[in-house]
Amino acid sequence: MVRVIMHGCNGRMGQVITGLIAGDDEIEIVAGIDARNDRENPYPVFTDLKDCDVEADAIIDFSNASAVESLLAYSIKRQIPVAVCTTGLSQEQIGKLHEASEKVAVLFSYNMSLGINMLLKLLKEAAKILAPAGFDMEIVEKHHNQKVDAPSGTAIALANSINDALGNVYEYKYDRSGERKKRDKLEIGMHAVRGGTIVGEHEVIFAGTDEVIEFKHTAYSKSVFGKGAVQAAKFLAGKPAGLYTMADVVG
Repeated sequence: MVRVIMHGCNGRMGQVITGLIAGDDEIEIVAGIDARNDRENPYPVFTDLKDCDVEADAIIDFSNASAVESLLAYSIKRQIPVAVCTTGLSQEQIGKLHEASEKVAVLFSYNMSLGINMLLKLLKEAAKILAPAGFDMEIVEKHHNQKVDAPSGTAIALANSINDALGNVYEYKYDRSGERKKRDKLEIGMHAVRGGTIVGEHEVIFAGTDEVIEFKHTAYSKSVFGKGAVQAAKFLAGKPAGLYTMADVVG
């Protein structure tokens, strides 16, 4: 049985994961961390991370970007592997993840969905075939009207997956409104839509002469991210120090 500390347990994703783990015989939440303790949970909840001394095999983090650095320090001190699922991290904070991974197992992914991470692998293969054949590549991502960052971290991860496969020679184009010139061949266009309650939709378009190939992933609820986080925690238990991604989880 994998024992987990849920960091951000009373947030929306924390509660989704609490429900998922309640029906899983291979994993259990032994403690929760949240600044607010206004919900009933089947495990003890600590409002201060430093007060949690419960033994655990992994930490799942779905909290706030501002809490990540203190979480990493706690993870290192207690030598508990951590899956950082919080989005909107700065480049400096991502650098802190890399530093922490030298001392404890850290898993970080821009998107915890198993489907998205399978898509990342497929795009590498598609790009190797289609880009040399002259296909243009565009990414369209759609999210709810409360999302503050654009383009999404997942859209960037999709572009990075393509670019890595092609030798990182492509530039990302986020806005063409100020330009009046032909599209550059070494360009990956990225477009953000914000509206309503869209959970998350990502479409990658390979547009060639007389044919278009599209890869699309749609998340209909946040549970898809929770399922990935649960799998990540199971994967991390017992892992040595190092930086891991969902690519390691999906194989």
